[in-house]
Amino acid sequence: MVSNDSRPLIGLTTYLERTSFGVWETEAAVLHGGYVEAVTRAGGVPLLLPPVGFGHAELASALDGLVLVGGADIEPSRYGQEPHPTTVTRPARDEFEFALLDRALEAGLPVLGVCRGMEVLNVAFGGTLTQHLPDRLGSSEHQPAVATFGLTDVRLAEGSRAAAILGEQTKCRCYHHQAVEELGEGLQAVGWAADGTIEAVEVPGERFVLGVQWHPEQDLDDFRLFAALVGQAGKGKA
Repeated sequence: MVSNDSRPLIGLTTYLERTSFGVWETEAAVLHGGYVEAVTRAGGVPLLLPPVGFGHAELASALDGLVLVGGADIEPSRYGQEPHPTTVTRPARDEFEFALLDRALEAGLPVLGVCRGMEVLNVAFGGTLTQHLPDRLGSSEHQPAVATFGLTDVRLAEGSRAAAILGEQTKCRCYHHQAVEELGEGLQAVGWAADGTIEAVEVPGERFVLGVQWHPEQDLDDFRLFAALVGQAGKGKA
């Protein structure tokens, strides 16, 4: 964790959704509070980023690190497929996050992708997705019910950044019906569920570009992934 006098600015992507708060029901840029709390506990300053069609370079230059958060599915045309009946997309969010990720990678920012965020990383690196895991696995254990997280044991590759942070075995809260199919060029699969589903990817070497298919923000007693991101982001402020 970085010191209080040098807190890195960590961007958190958000999503435009119909939202109720107070007396209002309106479209709003929203985010689960767990992400904010995790970054704060890890010693970072969270900055919520609404999905807009401009300013990506300016945002990347202002940030010290980036979290691509979970949410709706990616438009399948981005990886050469037709949509599955269960696929639900937010094209404006796709436009924003892929453009912002490009700028963040160009700037050398540390990046953590969470669930959808890992899928964004994979597609950005030229990979593809399985659009509905139950079709392939015959079960819905990775997303057992609406608004219900599944508990998944994940094996992490020895020597990987993910294993250095979490150890070679970790228990995760999962809520995803899609997953990596073809791995993007330049990414390495470093985490797997027992059924073979890829649960973590990263860029090998010194760059902090890490994606996890699960939801670490749902366990605020364990914010090691966010602490690792904030720690790496803090090195750029030294």
